[in-house]
Amino acid sequence: QVHLVESGGGLVQSGGSLRLSCSASGNFFSRSAIDWYRQAPGKQRELVASITSTGDTDYAASVKGRFTISRDNGKNTAYLQMNSLKPEDTANYYCSADGSDPISGRAYDYSGQGTQVTVSS
Repeated sequence: QVHLVESGGGLVQSGGSLRLSCSASGNFFSRSAIDWYRQAPGKQRELVASITSTGDTDYAASVKGRFTISRDNGKNTAYLQMNSLKPEDTANYYCSADGSDPISGRAYDYSGQGTQVTVSS
């Protein structure tokens, strides 16, 4: 059974920092692209940051220069370092892993339940 578990969310003041973690169980992590999404109540889901299996990264314009995505394949964990947080960053943040099985070629896309980030002004 595949699991993605996010952690590290919480309440922080504007300008503060948090580091989110996305821990995976299963043997798919190292070959997966990892995405961090966020969704606030009443708003559309937003892709915040992505990292490929080879370490290439991409960011939404709204977080570029403030957030950093990284991964540690040895620990089956991805991270989202969030600095200079703003109230508009408040949302539920969740990670997803997508790729394809090397034997069957079947594509997969797994997501966790998320961790809440609240930034007070």
